[in-house]
Amino acid sequence: MNQIRRWQRILFLSLLSISVLAPLVFVSNRLKTITPVGRREFIEELSNFRYRTNDLRLNAVEHEDGQGLKGPRLILYKDGEEFNSSVKDGKEKTTNIDGNNHKYREAKVLIDSQQTTLSSDSKDQNLKVNQLANKTEFKPPLSKGEKSTKVHQSDRATDMKIKEIRDKIIQAKAYLNFAPPGSNSQIVKELRTRMRELERAVGDVTKDKDLSKGALRRLKPLEATLYKASRVFNNCPAIATKLRAMNYNTEELVQAQKNQASFLMHLAARTTPKGQHCLSMRLTSEYFALDPEKRQMPNQEKFNDPSLNHYVVFSDNVLASAVVANSTISSSKEPEKIVFHVVTDSLNYPAISMWFLLNIQSVAAIQILNIDDMDVLPSDYDQLLMKQNSNDPRFISTLNHARFYLPDIFPGLNKMVLFDHDVVVQRDLSRLWSIDMKGKVVGAVETCKEGEPSFHLMSTFINFSDAWVSGKFSPKACTWAFGMNLVDLEEWRRRKLTSTYIKYFNMGTKRPLWKAGSLPIGWLTFYRQTIPLDKRWHVMGLGRELGIKTVDIEQAAVIHYDGIMKPWLDIGIEKYKRYWNRHVPYYHSYLQQCNIHA
Repeated sequence: MNQIRRWQRILFLSLLSISVLAPLVFVSNRLKTITPVGRREFIEELSNFRYRTNDLRLNAVEHEDGQGLKGPRLILYKDGEEFNSSVKDGKEKTTNIDGNNHKYREAKVLIDSQQTTLSSDSKDQNLKVNQLANKTEFKPPLSKGEKSTKVHQSDRATDMKIKEIRDKIIQAKAYLNFAPPGSNSQIVKELRTRMRELERAVGDVTKDKDLSKGALRRLKPLEATLYKASRVFNNCPAIATKLRAMNYNTEELVQAQKNQASFLMHLAARTTPKGQHCLSMRLTSEYFALDPEKRQMPNQEKFNDPSLNHYVVFSDNVLASAVVANSTISSSKEPEKIVFHVVTDSLNYPAISMWFLLNIQSVAAIQILNIDDMDVLPSDYDQLLMKQNSNDPRFISTLNHARFYLPDIFPGLNKMVLFDHDVVVQRDLSRLWSIDMKGKVVGAVETCKEGEPSFHLMSTFINFSDAWVSGKFSPKACTWAFGMNLVDLEEWRRRKLTSTYIKYFNMGTKRPLWKAGSLPIGWLTFYRQTIPLDKRWHVMGLGRELGIKTVDIEQAAVIHYDGIMKPWLDIGIEKYKRYWNRHVPYYHSYLQQCNIHA
């Protein structure tokens, strides 16, 4: 019997010794085989597991109500005090991943704010804590009124959480970029996994209200992993260099994207929409199917009557010219006195003619002219325009510069109003004919008032470094706008301004005197030959400015979509399109067949 008890004691003591020594041998062997980085992570995992049991026990306590519960005891550090990042006591640990995320975020903010004070070869990361009292101060529950105010403030900041998530992802990418190439350590794997999970959960969301609960849940593990990474990658100068490089690359990418967007915008402005191309083709085919005698416009006896009110637009766009004509006639108190001239090229002449033949204004007279059939332009005019070295065909278009030959195109008229084809008339313009021109040639709205969207300087478009330009013109001269201009053709002929234009134009083909387009050379041709009009006659900027006041638009006699964002293009400013759309007959069968809609 004694022998049996003796063997039982020996067996019991042997099992007890094995249970005590085996974990120690296992831990020591693992620490010998893993890297220094992995050794620190393993120790952290053991410490996290050790102190997580305290949180589990606390979470297991049943809380029936909130009365009598005390907030967590917060430890405040004064300036100059230090604490070690490897926590020794479970009650003081503030980075518990599963249970105490609020404490973790407070510690993370402190670590990030003091990261620059760490030494790259420091083994123990000693951190300073500055002014933590304001962040960890315990606050009593809010009253109903205070709570509603807080909710209202959070409604205004609807993207704060998104910004925080984006910042965390950027921080994770910075740490991954800092890791050695080909690194496959546990912290790198975990960081990459957490970052991808959060990116997939967030997606393209831009507002906090659209965030899913899964995205918020995945933020917490990423924050914990970032804290681990901040202890592993503690070479602050190298991290700062990496962040500067990332910032530089991002700025380069943003600038490239801006250039690409600008190029695409200008490309869209130079192209013809598919629907309008379809419309032109259908109208052209219908025009040539007509008998020659049916192609004539009515009211031809009014075309050269100087006693009537004559308006002219140079255009190669069917819908644009139609809107200018329709809005002018519909806004007039005496449409029977209106003669509207549309000057176009041979390519678009059939389509524009057919449109107005199908939509004849029975009261007003409409004339369609083909600039290519006239002998007023020089034979080599197209070649001269190409010498302006512009990639934008709008600036070197024959129709854009043919306005300087108005007296030759309409030899029997004395006064007329010149329109650009991107305007809409909203008021009766008959009062323009009673304006005293005071011996000037052009009446125009000025654009030399600083602070207005239409503000332009002469020196912006004209090369005043040229001796001839600086000696003949002043850079401080007031600028004005094309778009809606009252023109005295008699005074124009008397001053021989078409010859002046030809002289300046030929000089500009030999050396750079101004930017491409008709506006700069127009300022020089009509230098000191303009009379200012009230700005309510002509409001500009609807094709390039977003901040034009509605009251200014509503009160304007003519609104101008100058710029590249034309109302008939998809890139047009949406809130201004309605003024143009109201004059487009979208019910027309041709427009519906060509899929042209408002």
